[in-house]
Amino acid sequence: MSLRPWRDIARRQSRQIMVGNVPVGGDAPVTVQTMTNTPTSDPVATIDQIRRCEDAGADIIRVSCPDVESTAALRQIVRAARVPIVADIHFHYKRALEAADAGAACLRINPGNIGSADRVNEVVNAAKANGCAIRIGVNAGSLEKDLLEKYGEPCPEALVESALDHIKLLQDRDFHEFKVAVKASDLFLAAAAYQQLAEAVDCPLHLGITEAGGFVGGTVKSAIGMGSLLWYGIGDTIRVSLSAEPEEEVRVGFEILKALGIRNRGVRVVSCPSCARQGFDVIRTVQALEERLQHIRTPLSLSVLGCVVNGPGEARETDIGLTGGGNGKHMVYLSGVTDHTVEDADMLEHIVKLVEAKAAEIEAASEAAAVAAA
Repeated sequence: MSLRPWRDIARRQSRQIMVGNVPVGGDAPVTVQTMTNTPTSDPVATIDQIRRCEDAGADIIRVSCPDVESTAALRQIVRAARVPIVADIHFHYKRALEAADAGAACLRINPGNIGSADRVNEVVNAAKANGCAIRIGVNAGSLEKDLLEKYGEPCPEALVESALDHIKLLQDRDFHEFKVAVKASDLFLAAAAYQQLAEAVDCPLHLGITEAGGFVGGTVKSAIGMGSLLWYGIGDTIRVSLSAEPEEEVRVGFEILKALGIRNRGVRVVSCPSCARQGFDVIRTVQALEERLQHIRTPLSLSVLGCVVNGPGEARETDIGLTGGGNGKHMVYLSGVTDHTVEDADMLEHIVKLVEAKAAEIEAASEAAAVAAA
């Protein structure tokens, strides 16, 4: 029995597949994905963007392959990337064949728009020959005409039926290294479709609220839609779809996972909205700290509160705490215990150094434990 059972999440049991060297599904961590928006035919620009996404923590990165110039550049991109690359394919099945040969770890396809059964066979054979996984991507905005005629509009049943039809295309060809997404921009529709699909299949599920919107609106929609599914144990890999730079999608994805306690990476900041009681500018301080601490990957917690109403209580629950005091002097807590004060002028640099030192301490302890266990 957990000490805090209200935090426990019973994850849906799915079989596991490999996307390159990254496991997806089963007992593997929920992975965070994003997608480049540079022309894939420009490998220099695309690799530069991939590097920023990798630095932000992306586990898997997808690139669009709409033309032969893109798949020609893909081999160079795959070699340069430190994470598995997914090739996004629509309509042109030959691009899927070229992407598989170029080293893509996964092909994102909609088998229904690839074409004839012979073409689907060719794609599956290429995936098998090159060790590629496949993601079946069903989207409410591009459902098959017969399903729209049958159901009248995009609905959960239509999305799930489309997914099951596509799954059968692969299973009939003895291909099982696939994951499935049933995305919609309507978060209610997407959530209901994923819930139904989760009960019908055992493959890994790729979560997303597609075309979610700009940074703020899209983050909120994604957090509600994907967060509710993850809370109920549904989801093995996620992509936050924002009209924002792809590295921001990665950061938001990790924040969703961190909020649910599913996966921790970097600094978890607990901060107040601020009020007239604040002893320092909380909003600007938190913004600066989040920017300065993006390089920290070790999971740890930091509380930043403007006054003593809730500051000491929150500090007791975090690795490092800062609470606003009077006369420009603020209290610093280490491992929940009151430790020392810091002046306004030195506060930001001081907290950054404390966090960096704590991260190094945690990493050293982890490495020592690994050596002792070896």
